[in-house]
Amino acid sequence: MPHFQIEYSANLESEIDIQGLCEAIRAKATSIDTFPMPGIRVRATCVDHYAIADGDPKHGFIDISIRLREGRADDVKQHATNSIFDTAKTYLADALATRSIALSVEMRDINALLSPKTGTIRDHLELNK
Repeated sequence: MPHFQIEYSANLESEIDIQGLCEAIRAKATSIDTFPMPGIRVRATCVDHYAIADGDPKHGFIDISIRLREGRADDVKQHATNSIFDTAKTYLADALATRSIALSVEMRDINALLSPKTGTIRDHLELNK
């Protein structure tokens, strides 16, 4: 793992290529050693109902949550978080320059004892053939 969950306000959907943002984050994550490539999952959810700041509907948000198994040093996690944040800021630069958008990233550890996992993705990667 890690899992990247992007939540974004519906008022941004027509202006921002969210699939492109998912791909930019996936591509960056594959270059960061602490994120094993076979475990990377990036998904996005449009939030239809929200209220921001003064209530003006022009405001939007993009919130990126990163969940990964515990055990990495804080400096490693900070570097990874900042790298993903910088990637998102770069990808969203045009929208951030012209729109009222709150962008945030947060990383959280997953307790391995409380989060069983299984899957066959690794069996189907070209790396294994």
